[in-house]
Formats: sequence, C-alpha cells, structure tokens
Amino acid sequence: MLPPDNHIHTQFSWDTRSRSSMIRACEQAVSVGLPAVAFTEHVDFTDWGERDLPMNDVPEARAKGGIQPLDVEGYSACIEECRERFGDLRILSGMEAGEPHLFSGSVADLLQQTTFDRVLGSLHSLPRDGLLVGVGWFLSGEAAYDVVRDYCAEMLRMIENSDVFEVLAHFDYPRRFWPRSAGPYDDAKVEEEHRSVFRALAASGRVLEINTASPLTAATTMRWWHEEGGGAVSFGSDAHTPGRVGDRFDLAVDIVEAAGFRPGRDRFDFWRR
Repeated sequence: MLPPDNHIHTQFSWDTRSRSSMIRACEQAVSVGLPAVAFTEHVDFTDWGERDLPMNDVPEARAKGGIQPLDVEGYSACIEECRERFGDLRILSGMEAGEPHLFSGSVADLLQQTTFDRVLGSLHSLPRDGLLVGVGWFLSGEAAYDVVRDYCAEMLRMIENSDVFEVLAHFDYPRRFWPRSAGPYDDAKVEEEHRSVFRALAASGRVLEINTASPLTAATTMRWWHEEGGGAVSFGSDAHTPGRVGDRFDLAVDIVEAAGFRPGRDRFDFWRR
C-alpha cells in the first residue's frame, strides 16, 4: 500500500488553473492505489496586510505574476463533491502557505474563513532588491550554494516565527532549478545548514515532506532528519497535473525506509521513526 499524497494542486491553485481538476486528480489517486489525498492549494500574497511582517518599507511584497486569491467557497464545494463521488478515498482539505512567517496576518485572515485538514509551510522566494523573488531566478554558477545557504537560513526563520503549518514542504526546493554551471548537487556542502533546519523542525514537533516533484533527495539527507530527532515524514507529489498524483512514490518509499522511517498508525498516517 502506497502512502497518502499530502501535496496536490488543482484548478484552485493560481499556477495550475486549467491544467488540472480535483475530480481527475481523485480518479488518478484511485487508479494508482493511494489511500488518501490532500488538496493543498497555493496561498501566496503580493501585498502586505495590516498584520503581516514586511521585510522592507515598500508597499508591494512581490510582482503579482498571475497570483490570485484562493476561491474558498468554490474550493470547499468541490472538496465536498469529491468526497461524495469517491467514498473509498479519504480526501483532506488543505493549503500550501507561502512564506507564512512574513504573511502571518494574511494567513490568519484566511483561516478565519474556513478550516483546513492539512497546512503546508513553504518557501519559494527570498528577498532581493526590495522584493520577494523566486529562488530559481537568481541561482547561478559559483553562487549557487550561497543561495541554498540563504534559503536554509530563511527556512529556519520561517520555522521559528510561524506555527501555522504542520508540514514543511520541499525543503530542497532550490535543487529544482540547479544550474549546470554549478556541477552536480552535493548535499554534503550544505549538510550543517540542513541539519539546523531539521533540528528546529524536530524540536517543534512538526513533519518533513519528501517531495517527488523535485529531484529525489538522497536517503542520506532523510537520515539527517532522523538523526536530528525528526519524528515523521509526509509524502507529496506536488502535482500540478492529475497524471503526477502519487508519482514516484515507490522510489520515495525506498528512500524513507532506508532513512529509518516506517508506516504510521494506519494507512492514512504519516510515516514515523
């Protein structure tokens, strides 16, 4: 039995829209034998709210780039429709909160509108020239590992300054955009930075995600999570199209098992040490 896919995007994520649908994602989950899915739509912000913690004095947080608010009413209705149609599949509601430590007030306002079963915390951007800028835009050659170090430092601040999320998503996000000019990615060069993140996350009692949209992390890296006291692992495809739901979970299971984690209390649970 494969683990649940706890990180899926559908038509309600601003960067997915017509490429996916919640119903087709459910059909794919049933087809590959997943016991459960969580539809964790993107929640990102382009302006600072009154109770946010802006990193600078300019009114705009980042370029809009197509970012739109989550349609909470439409999303909730679709969740209920899928639960009725797919009775044998456990379907969780959720969101992926981008930079929740900076947008704490805006995230809190959204959580007042509805409740979510699963909340992911993610870091896609870092401050550059007065704006939040996507990590992939400034990864290059000799400076690539410095970007990873900056990314880890910001993840650490996110963990320490936001308690709204349960799962830390794609801790290795920069690897998706790794430049050829930097040579093959070497985890050992940023081991201590990642261990610092893992220690803080473990101390908070939260969960680390293995994300199969990124180049799959090594068992060595997941073992660092185990060694630093990490209690649980969540599996996430980060699917933006239905065909990627549960993608490469067989390989991810091997990696997580090699790091010392096993299936949890039941087939819907996180994997645990």
